Order: sequence, then structure tokens, then C-alpha cells
Amino acid sequence: MPAGQTVLLDPVSAGESRQIEVLDGVGRVLCPCEETQGMTLAFLQQNDRITTDRLCSEGVCIEALTSLSFVVHPESSDRGVCTVNEWTLQLLRIRHFKTAELRLQALFGLLVSRLGRRCGDWCTLSFRLSHERIAELIGTTRVTTTRLISKARQAHLLEVDSGPGTRVSPHLLSLVQEAS
Repeated sequence: MPAGQTVLLDPVSAGESRQIEVLDGVGRVLCPCEETQGMTLAFLQQNDRITTDRLCSEGVCIEALTSLSFVVHPESSDRGVCTVNEWTLQLLRIRHFKTAELRLQALFGLLVSRLGRRCGDWCTLSFRLSHERIAELIGTTRVTTTRLISKARQAHLLEVDSGPGTRVSPHLLSLVQEAS
């Protein structure tokens, strides 16, 4: 599935269970309900699994942040399961920071620690998130998010090239640890 594409998985019937396993790439799991406006539930990468039966009564959506391949298993197993509770707690923890700037730094810290890799003097994420999506995750407006990202780019803490990824300075990540 190409980056940027979203797929809706129909809800399971009562008593049924199924599991999504990511074979390659990075994806975002979101709630398709109109009330939640596409609320992020978790991010998944290669070899992660997530059980979908208790996530949303209307099913779940998978958004490909990079080229993504996944399989849906009709039964769940505990092997490699990525719990939504873990992601939810980490995403809620970000909301604890008092300023939007610290919340943005904490979000990038979480994404780099879970989904990124170190490349020389930078940490890289193989995908990009829109300013609107980042605003949803840190509890602010898109305008504020754009202003904060521009400020971080000017300070050489973030780099977004024409490619699909994002480069994050380890210094940006250390600012969050100092504020914690």
C-alpha cells in the first residue's frame, strides 16, 4: 500500500477477534468514528501486531506513513502484540507538558525512540506527519504547530527534506529530558 493511502477495516462481530501484523513499513492506526475525527490510536512498524476487536465499534483505519504491507489474521495471538494502551499512555503523557513547544519536542522524542533510528549526528523518521496531524497529537492548533516547527527548523533542530522522512536533532530530544 503506498504512503498516504488509508484503508478501513470493517468491525469484527461480537466474540470474534483479529489481528493486524505489519510486514514492512510504518503505519498509523486510527479510529474512523466521526466524533473522534480520526483520532490516532497507535503507530506500527515492521513485526508489530495489534488486536482490533476492542478498538472501535466502527472498525479501524490503517494509514500508510511509508510504503506499507500488512496482513490481517482472523485470530489473535500474543506474539509481538503492540498494545494500544501503551501508545495511549505515551501519547497522553505528552499532553502533560505545559507548553506546546515541549509537547512537540516530547512527540518527536516518542516517535524517534519507538520508530526512528540514529544516522550520524541526526535521528531519522522514515515518514512525515502533516502539521494538522501533529497538532492533533500535541493538543494545539495547526497554526501553532506550523509556527513551532518553523522555529525548530530555523534552530536546526528539525530538517524536512523533499524526501519522505524527517531528521531530528538529538539536541531537540535532550530538551524534553531536561524539562521532565
